[in-house]
Amino acid sequence: MTKKAFLRFYGELNDFLPPDQRQKTLSHVFFGNPAVKDMIEALGIPHTEIDLILIESESVDFDRKVREGDHISVYPVFESIDITPLLRVRPAPLRVARFVLDTHLGKLASYLRMLGFDALYENNYGDDTLAKISAREHRLLLTRDRGLLKRKEVTHGYYVRNTSPYSQVVEVLRRFHLFSSIKPFQRCLHCNGFLEPVEKKEIENRLPPKVREHNNKFHRCENCHRVYWEGTHYEQMKKFIDKIRREEKPLGGKKHPFNQPAGNGKNHCID
Repeated sequence: MTKKAFLRFYGELNDFLPPDQRQKTLSHVFFGNPAVKDMIEALGIPHTEIDLILIESESVDFDRKVREGDHISVYPVFESIDITPLLRVRPAPLRVARFVLDTHLGKLASYLRMLGFDALYENNYGDDTLAKISAREHRLLLTRDRGLLKRKEVTHGYYVRNTSPYSQVVEVLRRFHLFSSIKPFQRCLHCNGFLEPVEKKEIENRLPPKVREHNNKFHRCENCHRVYWEGTHYEQMKKFIDKIRREEKPLGGKKHPFNQPAGNGKNHCID
């Protein structure tokens, strides 16, 4: 026996819908007794993007079974409204911003590392590995693959909308309010390890002649042992970081009418 439910998606959740289904109430035919999470994800929206679900104006969790005639309102993360008393689906936020990124986001990983963020990335990570790392190490999964975010074990994830690396890093910083946490030149751009000061005499035999002659301040990655110094690209990178800092501003600024039910928005390095 077929049943029908009515769903309305608000804000940036519409990014995941076909253009002709955005900003409108959708009539969805279903069978059996699916959980609301399964119904929403069947329409293409990962659960990690959702902050609040209302069914008949009542906040519910992902396991709530959908019934015939239900009116379902689904909301993204709220930026300026405190909805803590209503929350049923959002897990506790991670205490520290730590990321794992999929294979399509290598440049974004480098930018996040440049800014001082813990960004785990390998170009051979498969979906299973990414999901397990995210769950096991309590890392926020950044991806361009919405299917990856639908995995049940992924509790903290974000679908990166932009395609250019610069726009991606600005998007992530805005979305997670991280501009005040920028601490550049603390991590290795290649392996994500911490950089530690190192005496020149310890790495002198690894330095090019001109670097050895003109530089006295060095850092070394504690993991891969690459050596960093303030070379010709250092000033360019500082300007790049300053440009990113100037991008800080509220994201979206949209109001979410949550009371309306559906049916009624560093340098150089050497090896």
